[in-house]
Amino acid sequence: MSLTNVLILVGFSLAIFTVSKFDRTRKFRNPLLLVLSTGVIFWLQPALPIRGLDFWLPVATLTLVGLGWLMTSKAEERSPRESLITGGLVVGTVVVIALTRYLGMTGIITPSRPPQTLNILMVLMVMCAILFLSYKHMKGKTAFPYVAGLFILLVIFAALKLPVLAEWLSEVLRGMSRQSRELASALDLRWLGFSYIAFRLIHTLRDRQNGRLPTMALDEYFIFMIFFPAISAGPIDRCERFIKDLRQPFIPSADTLGNASKRLVIGLLKKFVAADLLAMIALNAANAGQINSGAWAWILVYAYAFQIFFDFSGYTDIAIGMGWLMGIKLPENFNSPYLKPNLTQFWNNWHMTLTQWFRAYFFNPLTRALRSARQPVPVWTVILITQLATMTLIGLWHGITLNFVLWGLWHGLGIFIQNRWSDWTKPLSARIQEKQVLNRVVTVFTTLLTFQFVALGWVWFALPSINLSLQVFGRLFGMGA
Repeated sequence: MSLTNVLILVGFSLAIFTVSKFDRTRKFRNPLLLVLSTGVIFWLQPALPIRGLDFWLPVATLTLVGLGWLMTSKAEERSPRESLITGGLVVGTVVVIALTRYLGMTGIITPSRPPQTLNILMVLMVMCAILFLSYKHMKGKTAFPYVAGLFILLVIFAALKLPVLAEWLSEVLRGMSRQSRELASALDLRWLGFSYIAFRLIHTLRDRQNGRLPTMALDEYFIFMIFFPAISAGPIDRCERFIKDLRQPFIPSADTLGNASKRLVIGLLKKFVAADLLAMIALNAANAGQINSGAWAWILVYAYAFQIFFDFSGYTDIAIGMGWLMGIKLPENFNSPYLKPNLTQFWNNWHMTLTQWFRAYFFNPLTRALRSARQPVPVWTVILITQLATMTLIGLWHGITLNFVLWGLWHGLGIFIQNRWSDWTKPLSARIQEKQVLNRVVTVFTTLLTFQFVALGWVWFALPSINLSLQVFGRLFGMGA
């Protein structure tokens, strides 16, 4: 996301902040949030070489969100009048965006010129029919929506993240739009915010199945799913916390404006100054093969470690600051992760909402399943399996490639070894903690060791192939040519 895009989004947030001063009953805030968030997913969607796809993917996002609400809401919780108004606002926004095709030969809100209006209206009618049939078919069911929703999301995720499938799907879509199949690439399919929307959908589906999901109107569900500050890079909020903020009266104040402005400035400096400067020397596929000394290899690795931190945490600061301007307190995502003395604490403070999501919806259920198995499973085996599986899935979430798998295994094994070491050395740790100076020395040493391990792990994450990663590792430890 460019600096211009961010500043425009901040402008939208300030507009809602201003409106909220005169809208104590939230009569206009929620509709405005809904319309702006709907428009933003079209506006921020990357331009794609497949004709019309950068318009249809946001439409698909809205359809998935509508399906998610139908799958998770109870019949007695639905208000036909309110749902019709919300649906009308969403569809009306899409139609208005579609009509911008008549204002020029290039995209105004969308990255390219929208498709033919008649085609869009026909697709919208089909989508509405799908939503209606889904509602009728799933009425009164609890397990089926979760299984069906999870299956749909996993299929889409695999199609987007697995290069072979993505390239094949690109060929199919190019054929449908009468474009050259030979130019198909996995990079043709870039769907704004799908991963984060998928996390929120699974969260609401699973909590609905377990009876923990709060009641949400259709407009509240849409705003939670596509809230524009968090659509592209998180953080991953929980609906019960988000809805509580959305329903509370928001009274803008000078303190709110000051705190939000401070957070925004910090985020902008992190992302567009620190991260962008480090990006010029950070490790990437282009410069990895040109490293000619071990010293430069270490510089590139460390630069990448700080670049990804400033880039990601900077955007989180910006998202949180924008949320404050609209009365939404998005959760923190980073808490000085490179200053933590072990890997467990690192992951409890790096992309915290992602870690918490996997802990709640994968790690804890898998741990319970293994511990309740008929055949007793040793504790160390449970820890090994759950850590490896969780971190591998986190790696695959970034992309279905061998390098991301290795990055996940790197951290999974690291956390397992750290866990076992901490368990074996408890008596020694207790004695060390009694001696203040020695404890500080050990803490500094373990913090540096943890950072070193994480920084080396970024080699797998930053590069596209094993051979290139091994070449960098060779340079780092003086084994390269």
